[in-house]
This record gives sequence, structure tokens and C-alpha cells, in this order.
Amino acid sequence: MGFQTEFNSVCKFKSEQELYELLEYGRGKMVKKQFRVFPTGQKVIAYAPDNKAVAIVRIVASIAEINFQGEEITQVEMELVRRLTDEEAKVQTSLAHEMFFGEQS
Repeated sequence: MGFQTEFNSVCKFKSEQELYELLEYGRGKMVKKQFRVFPTGQKVIAYAPDNKAVAIVRIVASIAEINFQGEEITQVEMELVRRLTDEEAKVQTSLAHEMFFGEQS
């Protein structure tokens, strides 16, 4: 059992619903498989499931636990700082593909 660290500048959503709730209500939560470490209090770039940068968020809480099915999960609570402008999103998306997600095709 070990913790996997996330990149300090990346918060990637796997669910459109989780991202929608964050953007609509200003606060949201996402659930990740395995134990992961998210830096509480730090601002990070949030990415949509299609790897596009969409917003700056602040990590409010990160809770790693074993659920009732015996799976290791991490719940991350965050608040929206602001949406990215189109130009900021384009630049951040390009950088993330090069640094984290692999080259764009």
C-alpha cells in the first residue's frame, strides 16, 4: 500500500459531471482510484476528461481511504478560483500535453 503523488500543477477530472458541478457551483469533489497525495491549499490547473485546461482551482481537502468495496480511493475537494481565458486554456493545454499527457497527435 503506497501513495502515488500527483503533479503539483495538474488536477484532471475523469467525470464530466464532477467538472460541471465545480464550474456551476464554485465547489466540487472528485474521486480518484488508489491512494494519491494532493497538496491541500495549493492552486492547480483543472483539466477536463479530454485533457483540456479549463480552470484554476484550490485544493481544499484530500482524503485517502479504503471504501466498503475494499478499494483504495482518494476524494479531493476543491473550490473554483476562476475559469481560464481561451488563450490561457490553449497554452496550458499544449504545455500539459507535452509535460504530462504525451504529445498531441
